[in-house]
Amino acid sequence: MATVTVEVNGRPYAVGCADGQEDRVRALARQFDAQVRAVADSVGNVGDLRLFLMSALILADELQEARGGKASAAPAAASPDGVAEALNAVAARIEKIAQSV
Repeated sequence: MATVTVEVNGRPYAVGCADGQEDRVRALARQFDAQVRAVADSVGNVGDLRLFLMSALILADELQEARGGKASAAPAAASPDGVAEALNAVAARIEKIAQSV
């Protein structure tokens, strides 16, 4: 197993991956970093956990749409501010659940 160091939102993270997959992991990390930075530009400094969660939800939503899934959690007509607000609410609920566990 290989270990790759990637940077997301200006911080390094060591990530394990299968041998030979290092370049793919780096490319995926760059894509994720771009999404995290876009969310950060939209919502401001809300902490890495929330930024990562919000970014992951957006990417998961895009993946579901690409696979022909049902209605998006963030309709195309929604404003970036509305999407950010909805994602902030989801993140806050998840954090509250995590704190109670």
